[in-house]
Amino acid sequence: MPETAPLVALVGPTGAGKSDLSLQIAQFFEAEIVNCDSVQVYKCLDIGSAKLALEQRRGIPHHLVDIVNPHEELSAGEYARVARDVLCSIRSRQRIPLVVGGTGFYLRALLDGLSPAPARDPELRKKLTKLEERRRGALHRWLRLRDRTAAGRIHPNDAQKLIRAIELTILAGRPATAVQAQPRQGLHGYSIIKIGLAPERGALRERINERCSEMFRNGLLQETAALLSGGLSPGAKALQTLGYKQAIDVLSGQSSFEVGVAECQAKTRQYAKRQMTWFRGDPDIHWLHGFGNDPRIQQSALDLLKNLL
Repeated sequence: MPETAPLVALVGPTGAGKSDLSLQIAQFFEAEIVNCDSVQVYKCLDIGSAKLALEQRRGIPHHLVDIVNPHEELSAGEYARVARDVLCSIRSRQRIPLVVGGTGFYLRALLDGLSPAPARDPELRKKLTKLEERRRGALHRWLRLRDRTAAGRIHPNDAQKLIRAIELTILAGRPATAVQAQPRQGLHGYSIIKIGLAPERGALRERINERCSEMFRNGLLQETAALLSGGLSPGAKALQTLGYKQAIDVLSGQSSFEVGVAECQAKTRQYAKRQMTWFRGDPDIHWLHGFGNDPRIQQSALDLLKNLL
């Protein structure tokens, strides 16, 4: 086996057509697709995550799709550990891994590594959650006394990040900031090629608006209702994601159908903007200015990879 093996990462904002382009690339280079989308990892969250159905995958292996139950969570560190095992497996078959998705912190954890940190403690998390429910703002006040730097970076209402920072502080016995400053363990043994899709902003806005409308028309409410009737809490992290959160508001009567769709569109556009800001900060990405289902963009991607692989 060579010292370094090729790895292709395909990134870009939601609605850019990453799935379409990934199929073309994987088919041409006999690659295997590794999901890097934090919602597609969930079982039963199909419509809202724009997950490709089995019959749409052209027989191409898709890894890390449907690996987590909706009531569970998959942190960036946990994703990176599982994904690295998948990469080794693909490499052993002398195939090219094609990492596809728009979840930047998952990709960063996979490629650059995360600082070594204690694993999650479910019991401690439950206690912290109950504390915040009883005394609003208690978590932020606790963190501010022990790690002013971390507290300054986290919004007082961001319970998830506050809980993780406090968890690190308690379990490691030192401030979360110090724990997170430890050296990262990057991915070794791969020659990484990053490709990014960057459609024109107005066209992407229209694509996002249409996608959200289609999701609501094509069963998102029914899918969400089924998850809730199956016992999943409306507050579960899986249901706080784009589309599902708005679907819950419609189902509960907090929003009308039209308002739910409009809210989904607005929030998704904002998310796409944040994704682009994140990825624009990476100087190693080769940008293609268009949608992934455009034959010209597909050919450009293939030509680029022919020269680099």
